[in-house]
Amino acid sequence: MEQFEKYGAFIAMGTNLGDKAQNLKQALSLIEAKGNKVVLKSYIYETKPYGMIEQPDFYNAIIGVLTPYKPLALLNVLKTIEIEMGREKTEKWGPRIIDLDIILYGDIQIDSDQLKIPHPDFRNRDFVLRPLKEIARMIVDPVSEKTVGELYESLEQDRCQKVAML
Repeated sequence: MEQFEKYGAFIAMGTNLGDKAQNLKQALSLIEAKGNKVVLKSYIYETKPYGMIEQPDFYNAIIGVLTPYKPLALLNVLKTIEIEMGREKTEKWGPRIIDLDIILYGDIQIDSDQLKIPHPDFRNRDFVLRPLKEIARMIVDPVSEKTVGELYESLEQDRCQKVAML
């Protein structure tokens, strides 16, 4: 059997169309089916929309994965899953059946047109920090050099409501 290195990443999952809990579970299954090992799962949280507020509330969760993919390849896998699940490109921050974003990938920092790691706005989003704190409180953001717990504590508000297990 061929050996390969596995990398650790945290992926944010969000949905606000259809059966939201089932969308997250289907995305989780597809992520695993593509060779990633899910090692950490947050609860599912219901949150208010971010950016464009005139739309249904979201269900959000975070997973920690061991992945054989380097960052850009992992991004391509996640975008393929979004398409397989029926996501259509609409307006920025608009309704979606599934949204999968790489939040952190080890201590790597990438700033390209295709990919930004850490995710550029994760430090300001309760729907990312609350579930991330739940599973990775002591992980350090390589940009701010603060732990996820410290970043969460600096949030002005947390509007997340725990819904169910992922």
